[in-house]
Amino acid sequence: MKQILFLTTFFTCLASVALAQDADEKYATELLKAGTEAPDFTLKTADGTEVSLSDFRGMLVVLDFWASWCPDCRKDIPEMRRLHEKYGDKVAFVSVSFDTDKAKWTKCIEDHEMVWTHVSPLAKWKETEVSKAYHVNWIPSMYVIDAEGRIVLGTVMIEKVEKRLKEFIVHSP
Repeated sequence: MKQILFLTTFFTCLASVALAQDADEKYATELLKAGTEAPDFTLKTADGTEVSLSDFRGMLVVLDFWASWCPDCRKDIPEMRRLHEKYGDKVAFVSVSFDTDKAKWTKCIEDHEMVWTHVSPLAKWKETEVSKAYHVNWIPSMYVIDAEGRIVLGTVMIEKVEKRLKEFIVHSP
């Protein structure tokens, strides 16, 4: 009986890993590829301050596309917060929200203590220039951008973001 329980658990875990590995193959196929120059954009924070991606040139950047109404995005918030706490002194975190309701967007940021840079076009996701420039067809979508402004990683899997950050942090001077 213990062997059956063990095998059932083992194959369930194996299937979960296989499904997780397929997420990029299913949802990230059109994201910008490594080596591509990251398109610059300028969007506003909740207080109206304009922020451009080029403001972070010279830094490693995690660019996160999300929305407060997106269940998968909300599921990733604790992990993104953990990554910010771990790497925020070495990496700039910039989240681009596809919320259209400013109050819901800012409430989610406050409720979840998301203390990094947040911007939004406050427009429908697939109608925004930034989503078109970054080929965002699924959220959450995340990019890691190097100090020279080139895409290092495009993914829908936050686990891959951390793996790439670890590689960069270990290999940086």
